Amino acid sequence: MIMNHNKKKLLSILSTAAFALLSLLVLFPVLAGALASFRPGRELIRRGLSINLDFSTMSFSNYHYLFSWNADSKKYFMWFKNSMVLTLLSVVLTLIICYFVAYGLTMYDYRLKNVLFFLVIATMMVPFEILMLPLYQEMIDLNLIDTAAGVILPGLCSASTIFFFRQYMISLPKELLDAGRIDGATEFGICVKIMLPLTKPAFAAMGILCAMGSWNNMLWPMMVFRNSDKFTLPIGLNTLLTPYGNNYDLLIAGSMFAILPVLVVFLCFQSYFIEGMTAGAVKG
Repeated sequence: MIMNHNKKKLLSILSTAAFALLSLLVLFPVLAGALASFRPGRELIRRGLSINLDFSTMSFSNYHYLFSWNADSKKYFMWFKNSMVLTLLSVVLTLIICYFVAYGLTMYDYRLKNVLFFLVIATMMVPFEILMLPLYQEMIDLNLIDTAAGVILPGLCSASTIFFFRQYMISLPKELLDAGRIDGATEFGICVKIMLPLTKPAFAAMGILCAMGSWNNMLWPMMVFRNSDKFTLPIGLNTLLTPYGNNYDLLIAGSMFAILPVLVVFLCFQSYFIEGMTAGAVKG
């Protein structure tokens, strides 16, 4: 009995140490970037990223430059605003559309239901790089190049989001639908007023993941947008590196500041995120 207790304790210590080491490896780039944001850009070119604390070269000059409202910082916050608007629209529309699709695939029984679900899941196996050119041609045909709609529309019906909503809804009792019908509720009313509130954890979990994906998305917006005034933050920061000059001072400080929105969203919905990710495993 004592040996089993000691063995469990040893395994717990080893697993904790392993996860602590893994956390340090994951946090190293963030920490190195954060420290680099307090150093001049020429230090980054000369020494690269490091976690050495050299206070003689550290200052708030990069952040002062970022918030000084000069020509470069005005462009940065214009890109920041563009990313915020696109992310908000993309997340809201994606969650609404995917919820209704998943609801139809879960709560009703009809022919070809499983076939339709299989087709939805099959799209997850197709890399975006294969779909990129056909989608681009479609945006040209629809005259949506250099528009926000051209960036948002192709990703609204996300197969992974539909799959997650469906797996969550499977754990919800279908008797609630019958109870709502007996009370005289319409099918839309049951969907929105009864079932939707029960899926709040799933909305929070998918909202965080969709927000991260949209906020960090660079390839597709870079293909669609032409006007620099419409660039999102990842594209805008990339334009700071050119063969004719590199603005590392703004790039590093702006990159660190760009982490804050996603971090705030995660901290605000962390409890819902954990509940949503684990609900399917604990509900019966």
